[in-house]
Amino acid sequence: MPNYIRWREYGASYFFTLVTYHRRKLFLDAHARRALRRAFVSVRQGYPFDMFACVLLPDHLHCLWTLPEDDDNFPIRWGNIKRLFTKEFLAGGGCALPVSTNRTNHRERGVWQARYWEHRIRDETDWYRHRDYIHLNPVKHELVSEPRLWPWSSFHRHVQLGWLDQNWPGNSAVDLPVDTGE
Repeated sequence: MPNYIRWREYGASYFFTLVTYHRRKLFLDAHARRALRRAFVSVRQGYPFDMFACVLLPDHLHCLWTLPEDDDNFPIRWGNIKRLFTKEFLAGGGCALPVSTNRTNHRERGVWQARYWEHRIRDETDWYRHRDYIHLNPVKHELVSEPRLWPWSSFHRHVQLGWLDQNWPGNSAVDLPVDTGE
């Protein structure tokens, strides 16, 4: 296994992609969506961060976060979110998929892929590209024909705040990032 070093910077913004184990469509289930929401709320109490954009699809999610000025520890946040979600999901009747002996030895369950994708946002243009990618992701995966039709997206909050139009993107071209961890 290569020695992967994450690019961590105090107070930075990051784009993340997290995927379920074997791309299992966990988030079609209301119990799983509630468990994930509660895990986010719980972790944010102890390890604050601003989540500017997020989309939850059946088998993965994308988020855009900004960490506090004196903090660069997003791995502890994701570790706790995944752990709390898994605990509540399994306690509520969800089941884990079988895993390899190696994963069992590392105390991993068959709920999440072991790793996740992160990208440190470099500038305002990069931020908007990733925000737009998040909101267009349900369309990309052919789950809906327009972003406004997907219920589990921060798109609706961005419209409510006046940051995006209800009919965005309409016929306008959108500049999206190339590599997003999918």
